[in-house]
Amino acid sequence: MRNTSFAEMHCSLAQSLEVMGDWWSPLILRDLYLGLDRFDQLVGDLGISRNLLTDRLGTLMAAGLVTRAPYQENPVRYAYSLTQSGRELIPVLIALTAWGDRWATPPAGQPIRFTHTTCGKSTTATVCCSECSGELTTDNTIPSPGPGGRTAPGTALIATALGGPLRG
Repeated sequence: MRNTSFAEMHCSLAQSLEVMGDWWSPLILRDLYLGLDRFDQLVGDLGISRNLLTDRLGTLMAAGLVTRAPYQENPVRYAYSLTQSGRELIPVLIALTAWGDRWATPPAGQPIRFTHTTCGKSTTATVCCSECSGELTTDNTIPSPGPGGRTAPGTALIATALGGPLRG
């Protein structure tokens, strides 16, 4: 159950977390990406309660990450799929999976591998510069205030930390 809302924070990361919801949401999105599109498949794979899954799917649909379409009429049953917005989150989840493979690997080893279909090779996600394709790290990336920066909840100390003025 979500304890905190980030809806009022003026921060893109906080807003992304607000849309994502809770810990179940990335797992639901992952399963949809992997091809599990039926409610019972999601319950079976995740071990999530039916009520909780109903709630999370509703939240993901309201956020525009997931859509559903009926595949059976009597009784009505739905297949769920990722929207464009939901599909664009998958590389983020693949990168988070790569971090987990490095720093929190399950005892039996890496549970899933990804293949880059363009080159046909097994890949480990990295976050790269959109301009030069170089890997982004804390050692080679410097944050600076953006045009939407505000001194507001979630960004109140950014102006001080980044050494630049933000509008109030």
